[in-house]
Amino acid sequence: MTTRPTTSELSEAKLVSKDDVAAAVDAFMANPSTTTFPLGKDYALDLRDAVAASPFALGVVMNPHARPASKRNAIRTAILLERPVKA
Repeated sequence: MTTRPTTSELSEAKLVSKDDVAAAVDAFMANPSTTTFPLGKDYALDLRDAVAASPFALGVVMNPHARPASKRNAIRTAILLERPVKA
């Protein structure tokens, strides 16, 4: 069985850029209900599910006292750990 690569692995392989990841974070912060978001030329990720799958990120995002920078870092980490699908 082949496992899909994480966003981090795709970034290391230069298939997803750091700008793609930053745009995904921006999109989630602007609209937390964002689902399908394109990453690179060939991949897509459900941002809402990516954050929901990370108890840490979800906790930070839902914390009204968390600083915006903390939220961005938690969201970025959740996105990097997720496994995008081929678009």
